[in-house]
Amino acid sequence: MSIVRWNKNDFFPEFNSIWDDFFNKDFFNKGMELGTTIPAVNVSETEKNFELEVAVPGHKKEDFKIDMENDVLTISSETKKEHEETEGDEKKVTRREYSYSSFRRSFQLPQDVDQENIKASYNDGILKIELPKQELNKLENKRQIEIE
Repeated sequence: MSIVRWNKNDFFPEFNSIWDDFFNKDFFNKGMELGTTIPAVNVSETEKNFELEVAVPGHKKEDFKIDMENDVLTISSETKKEHEETEGDEKKVTRREYSYSSFRRSFQLPQDVDQENIKASYNDGILKIELPKQELNKLENKRQIEIE
């Protein structure tokens, strides 16, 4: 007699395979294969500030919108391009191409970010956002509770 190991997740292996294919980590990254793009973001921290670098080549600085609401920084872009060519007198050839792209990324900011002095710049396909730190008054968050 031999002991057979039974895995409770293998009761319906076909069903598990469906769920694995649907909810595995690769499912959420398949958007990149389907033609959608989410720009890569590098986040770094120094003693004086945080810095976000967003890789978005081929844009203009007017394409971006940066919003701040409830300690959440949101970077978004929406671009529409349309190109039309018409050629020839005898045979009329018209070619019309258009494209549309958009993205939106949001970041919850730490409490020590000085929201009034955030700066952004766009150069060589990199959107750089500097988030300066401010000194938090540690006594504000500390208080003594009296016992009645």
